[in-house]
Amino acid sequence: MDTPASLATTSNVPEYTVSEISGAVKRTLEGAFGRVRVRGEITEFKRYPSGHMYFSLKDEGGKISGVVWKGGVSKLGLVPENGVEVIATGRVSSYGERSSYQLIVERMEYAGAGALLARIEMLRLRLAAEGLFGEGRKRRLPLLPAVVGVVTSAQGAVLQDIRTTILRRFPRPILVWPVPVQGDGAAARIAAAIAGFDRLPAPGIPRPDVLIVARGGGSLEDLMAFNDEAVVRAAAACRIPLISAVGHETDHTLIDLASDRRAPTPTAAAELAVPSRTELAANLAQEVARLAAGLHRMTQERRLRLGRAERGLPDLPALVGGARQRLDDRAARLVLALPNLLAARRAGLVRAERGLPDLPAQVRGVRTAVGVLGGRLRLALPNLVVARRAALVRAERGMPDLAGRVRASHQAVEARGTRLLLALPNLLAARRAGLVQVELRMPPPRSLVAAQRAQVRLAGAGLEAARRQAVARQHIQADRILGRLSPAVLQGAIREARARLAGVGLDAARQQAVARQHIQADRVLDRLSPAPLRGAIREARVRLEGLTARLSSVSHDAVLARGYAMVYQDTEPVTQAAAVRPGATLRLRFTDGDVAVTAAGKAAAGQGLLPI
Repeated sequence: MDTPASLATTSNVPEYTVSEISGAVKRTLEGAFGRVRVRGEITEFKRYPSGHMYFSLKDEGGKISGVVWKGGVSKLGLVPENGVEVIATGRVSSYGERSSYQLIVERMEYAGAGALLARIEMLRLRLAAEGLFGEGRKRRLPLLPAVVGVVTSAQGAVLQDIRTTILRRFPRPILVWPVPVQGDGAAARIAAAIAGFDRLPAPGIPRPDVLIVARGGGSLEDLMAFNDEAVVRAAAACRIPLISAVGHETDHTLIDLASDRRAPTPTAAAELAVPSRTELAANLAQEVARLAAGLHRMTQERRLRLGRAERGLPDLPALVGGARQRLDDRAARLVLALPNLLAARRAGLVRAERGLPDLPAQVRGVRTAVGVLGGRLRLALPNLVVARRAALVRAERGMPDLAGRVRASHQAVEARGTRLLLALPNLLAARRAGLVQVELRMPPPRSLVAAQRAQVRLAGAGLEAARRQAVARQHIQADRILGRLSPAVLQGAIREARARLAGVGLDAARQQAVARQHIQADRVLDRLSPAPLRGAIREARVRLEGLTARLSSVSHDAVLARGYAMVYQDTEPVTQAAAVRPGATLRLRFTDGDVAVTAAGKAAAGQGLLPI
């Protein structure tokens, strides 16, 4: 019987190493399939820092790994994204270290129009959400650009159509930036051209006023460069007004949404960029005709208005001639009127001179009348002196005892002042006692307090008025006595009589008697001097005013006005601190009203505190 060891050494099954098997599988895969096209959806896409891209392609039944080496990224044809269905062209190979196979992709293309449209729609929604297609970002095209910039292929018929149209409508300088319009790297070149025009001017290169991005018609795959995100963002960021003319009228790309104006064809774009010279000339001629007609019409209207105004104006030469004639007439009348005026004024002066009285005759008449009156006065003076002397004797005999009357009046004034001095304290005490009793019986309402206060003021005012009336009566009586006994009147009468008697030539005995009368009259006048009487009246007035001031100082209102306050608990006045309980409600009466307070606890020393 054979053993297992003998079987192992004698078996004809070949033996391979892992590296040999891995290499054999790799050669088999690469030899059997060669270049293949695989259709599937991109998943697990990753771009490594080395530049290589790794992903997987899957469908409903399987998944295969794929890789794009760094050197083939630029030739790939599109940018891989997760969820995009593509057709990848490459070769199948294996990775021996992991015993896995993979697809080395050299080129990618979208798997049909549906995948392209789905990708375009996704990009449109995303850019629209960013606001790149908003109408507020659109700029107006210039009426007549100085330079027109064109981004298109240099070999196509598009550039020739644009040149022909601009030359036909309004020749303008054209600045062309040639770019590929399809294929690998076309989108990047188009975006760079738009950005390059936006960065002008460069030295020696003018900046275009309008920009045309155009290409001819083609399939959806041919127009994909103008649906690229970089191209759309460059068109939206361009500061030059941009016209897009991609494909035919039925073709729509994303650059049409980001541009300022969309033209259905490149020829239409050129027509939008520059106006028609013929149309401009026709419009200009029409505007010139309208302006000329309007100016002519305005001139006619102004001329008619000027004619109407001219007809309404007066005849200025006639007015000036009439004014000059009136001036000459007034001058001639003035020359004739001056002599007549002087003659009339001279005649008036003569008549006025004739109507004046004879002043020397009037003076002589007045002197004669004065002499007659002087003679009559000299004749009547002795009789007048005798009559005045008799009247003076009668007045002296009938004169009462003036000194007695003055003393009696003085005593009466002093007696009344004394009685007033004695009565005022008693009256004040009685009034104060009555006020205290009334205040003790007074109910709490403020209206009664105000009424009592008013009565007290009225009583004080009555006392003051009575005092003033008494003083006024005493003053009037004293003034009357002084008026009758005024020494100035007596002295004047005596001096007048003395002068009259001195001028009459009396005998010596009569003169001595008159002198004795004069001496006696002077003595009486000395005794009847008003100075002592006035001094007594002033003294009584001072005492009366002092009593009045004392009465006012002890009144209820005066005490409150000096800063004091009256304390009430309920309706009773509080005079001692011991009678106040802590927490009791009190009323403080001031000169302008009452304040309610609450009593606090007693302080350790000094006056208690009331929280107001």
